[in-house]
Amino acid sequence: MLTSKSRLDNAYKNAKQLAFDDNSKFILFSDCHRGDNSFADDFANNRNIYFHALKHYFSEGFTYIELGDGDELWENLTFKSILDAHKNVYDLMQLFYNQQRLHLLWGNHDMVYRDPKNVEKYLYTYFDERMGEVMPLFPSIQIHESIVLKHAETQQELFLVHGHQADWWNFLFWKWSRFMVRVLWKPLNVMGIADPTEPAKNYKEMIKIERRTKKWIVANNNLITVCGHTHRPRFPEPGDIAI
Repeated sequence: MLTSKSRLDNAYKNAKQLAFDDNSKFILFSDCHRGDNSFADDFANNRNIYFHALKHYFSEGFTYIELGDGDELWENLTFKSILDAHKNVYDLMQLFYNQQRLHLLWGNHDMVYRDPKNVEKYLYTYFDERMGEVMPLFPSIQIHESIVLKHAETQQELFLVHGHQADWWNFLFWKWSRFMVRVLWKPLNVMGIADPTEPAKNYKEMIKIERRTKKWIVANNNLITVCGHTHRPRFPEPGDIAI
């Protein structure tokens, strides 16, 4: 069984490379968990502020990078229900994509995107019921496990990854977790009962995942790493581990 170190090593080794310079502008989001606008949709309460923020970043020329778990494909059986619920958001993301300013990573909740066939099935096109025809969404898009931003002059690197690579259960047994979420935790979530297997809602598990990630960063010359998964905001002080 691969260790968290091996999984992070592989993600770094196989990362998509993106060059940047002092004039580049990026905006990074993670763990949006866009759902179907039901009571279990954690994104629904924040979609308006998210939309207006993204609209601002689009008009200001930013490149949008999403660090996984953008689409909630554990609670929802199909992407169509998510697209129908938040069509204006995907229309805006499409504008980024058409200008080659959209890069998506997969996380554990949208791990199905690891398979290019599922990416094509869900994201290349959609059926517009109003127009009565198939329309392009993100044609030919590729979704990666990770990205390395590399400065064109200094060669400094920033490693972008979802972060569940340090969470052996949600990386290796994500299908079982997805099953449990759909049949058990989604109905309980509607009643206000949190899923204790989620690191974002389990403090002890969160600390373990962060500790494994920090250990990997230190072993890789304090490589600046940006990740999500635990839902806990953290920005290092000068001299701290670069996560």
